[in-house]
Amino acid sequence: MCHKDAIIYRFLNQKIIMMRKQFYFLIAILVMTGLNLYGQQALQRPADIVSPEVREDHTVTFRFMAPDAREVKISGDWMPSQSWIPGKELMVRDEKGLWTYTTAALPSDLYGYSFSVYGLKSTDPNNVYLIRDVASVTNVFIVKGDKGDLYSVNKVQHGSVTRRWYDSPGNEMQRRVTIYTPAGYETSKAKYPVLYLLHGMGGDEEAWIALGRTSQILDNLIAQGKAKPMIVVMTNGNVAQEAAPGESSMGLYKPTMQLPNTMDGKFEETFPDVIKFIESNYRVKAEKSGRAIAGLSMGGYHSLHISRYYPNMFDYVGLFSAAIIPNDKATSKVYENLDKSLALQNTNGYKLYWIGIGKADFLFKNVTDYRAKLDGIGMKYTYRESEGGHTWTNWRVYLSEFVPLLFN
Repeated sequence: MCHKDAIIYRFLNQKIIMMRKQFYFLIAILVMTGLNLYGQQALQRPADIVSPEVREDHTVTFRFMAPDAREVKISGDWMPSQSWIPGKELMVRDEKGLWTYTTAALPSDLYGYSFSVYGLKSTDPNNVYLIRDVASVTNVFIVKGDKGDLYSVNKVQHGSVTRRWYDSPGNEMQRRVTIYTPAGYETSKAKYPVLYLLHGMGGDEEAWIALGRTSQILDNLIAQGKAKPMIVVMTNGNVAQEAAPGESSMGLYKPTMQLPNTMDGKFEETFPDVIKFIESNYRVKAEKSGRAIAGLSMGGYHSLHISRYYPNMFDYVGLFSAAIIPNDKATSKVYENLDKSLALQNTNGYKLYWIGIGKADFLFKNVTDYRAKLDGIGMKYTYRESEGGHTWTNWRVYLSEFVPLLFN
């Protein structure tokens, strides 16, 4: 190659290299532009459809885009239900395939809902607020004005929610517990009373904090001066579990209702493990007058039997839609001498024994029979009968009414 050819070669090579750089730069610009446009679309897409839209008159409109669907239904816990199955209503389709449904004015509350397309349950793609209940995931929204305000995060002083692990020698494992401490706990030197709050069958240590809105209820009641500052301990009542599904060494598995050792006495027997952990790690009033226990359904069952099996442990007991009588397979010593232990609990004394039940609850007769037993031994209690059935709608109300009665 002559000198002139070499010069031409180097020039052409540099030109090619420069053109390649320009090409790659252009591609990069196009890619970045595309990503930016995609990102902008992703940011804007949820704003295209508003669902749910909660209006000032307390009506709520839901929207679901499904152009190819022949039928879309909505199911919400404000609708009349049959047994355990919530009601469903048809949505209306427009010419673009947008399905809508508007409620009548709803009372202030927290509500859950889902859609059904071709019979397949679907969450609302335009509502990111979801709560898990056992193995079901449901969208939620709040109608403000009354109870909804109590269940909302307001501009008040807020407590802290932590998840802790404790040793449970009785169950031969470490177990997880959710703990609410009131605003000011970290900077205070005071000792606080404790409410032990127990979930129902299929629930876990996440149930009361998520579905029950415990931290919001406590924050708001304390800020309003309607409740004493207190610690709330939300346990896992399934002693076969270390923790809630997805939060233990068992990994990610589908939650189920019935687990080993459910309501067989093991949880009641080993409950002092929880109290020992709390009273060793938190500034609490470690005496009967500083302890309360309450729970819903299975948690009410646990509260009933723990409080009578350890009759000098709690001054405050709350039974929310409580299961009462052990089944035939439950042979634990905890369930022996029911009448005798209740009489002893009555003799030892307590400050509050609170019972709440819905008129349509499947456990209504069981609770009625149990009240007759308490009447027979002269055991005083406060009774709250509400509308509705075995629902979180009732249990949130019971908690908000029970808490202001504690530690006065």
